[in-house]
Amino acid sequence: MSVLMEFSIFPTDQGESVSVQVSEVIRMVRESGLEYRLTPMGTIVETDSVGEALALVERAAAVLESLGCRRVYSAIKLDIRSNQDGRMSGKIESVEARVGQVQH
Repeated sequence: MSVLMEFSIFPTDQGESVSVQVSEVIRMVRESGLEYRLTPMGTIVETDSVGEALALVERAAAVLESLGCRRVYSAIKLDIRSNQDGRMSGKIESVEARVGQVQH
């Protein structure tokens, strides 16, 4: 199974700039060993199960809580597909095969 998850998570009680807190979440994602891509509006991660994807979000919330964040906003999108893996790269390659290289 392949689960592509796009999520954003950030505190709403830490002022206008939250890059310090978001950076710690990204550090945790990087240390998880999962394939991920940071985008300006969120992070995309590929996991083997829905549970693994949601556990990552739970850990992200715990990171923010450990930094003193008392209110957190998160948005999550999931694309779940059986019998495939490597879809994060594969989806981009499929489009590039049709239109040429794209920015990513």
